[in-house]
Amino acid sequence: MIVVTSERIEGKEITSTVGLVKGSTIRARHLGRDIVAGLRAMVGGEVTEYTKMMAQAREQALQRMVEDAEEKGANAIVSLRFTTSMIMTGSSEILAYGTGVILG
Repeated sequence: MIVVTSERIEGKEITSTVGLVKGSTIRARHLGRDIVAGLRAMVGGEVTEYTKMMAQAREQALQRMVEDAEEKGANAIVSLRFTTSMIMTGSSEILAYGTGVILG
């Protein structure tokens, strides 16, 4: 599956659009990570525990979007975007969305 952030795919022709495709996941903070992150926040620097958690969440949302596109018959996704929102204190949703298309 070709997935791009642009509206077109160089060298390919979009013959049909299947519509919006999306995938999401919600992740909550972990007490053990919070303790380490709190200590790291006191001395400064990257909070690698959360960086890894959010990277995994983006990958899972992306995979779910690809599965949605495949179910709808798309063989590519254009205009990929990510968004995040806080659901409640300590948890966030990552949403991947784009336009499912069929390449000729």
